[in-house]
Amino acid sequence: MENQVLRLDELNQLDRETFVARLRFLFEDAPWVLAAAWERRPFAHLEDLYAALCAALYAGSAEQHEALIRAHPELAGRDALAGAITPESAREQAMAGLNRLAAHELAQFQALNQAYRERFGFPFVICVREHTREEILAALQSRLTNSRQDELRQALHEITRICWFRLVDTVSDTHASAATT
Repeated sequence: MENQVLRLDELNQLDRETFVARLRFLFEDAPWVLAAAWERRPFAHLEDLYAALCAALYAGSAEQHEALIRAHPELAGRDALAGAITPESAREQAMAGLNRLAAHELAQFQALNQAYRERFGFPFVICVREHTREEILAALQSRLTNSRQDELRQALHEITRICWFRLVDTVSDTHASAATT
C-alpha cells in the first residue's frame, strides 16, 4: 500500500488490471476477489465498494477461500519477526503491540499458533485492530475448540473486517470537486 489516498471516483474509471493492482493491499494474495468486485462498478460510496468486495470474496470457491486464509501471516510468527510480511500486516500487528511482546508472551503466541495450524491446517486470522493483545491471545486459545468449518467461516469474516479498515485508511469517496472546496 502506498501512503496516498485513492479516490473512489478514480477507482471507478480504472480498467480491471489497474484496479486489481491498485487495491492489491486489501487482501493477502487474492487478486480474484478484486477482479470480481471490479465487475460491480461504479461504486457510489465506500460502503458499495466494500459490499462488492465481500460479495466477491464469499462467492469464491472453497479452494480459493482456503488459499486466501493460508496467505495470512501468523500473528507474531516467524515471518512477522523476520519482517517478511506485507507492510499492511506489519503495521496492523504493530498497532496491537505484537511486535513488542515479552519473551513469555511470544512463546505463548508461537505455541498457540502451532497448535492452531496443526488443528485446522491454516493460520489463525483475526482483525487485530479490533482487539487488544490480550484479547487476541484469548481468542486464539478459545477458537482452538471450534470446528474446522466454524473456523473457516470466522477467518473469512475476519478478513472482511481487515479489508474494511484498510479501505477506510486509503480510499476516499469524496469526489475531486468536493476535495478542492
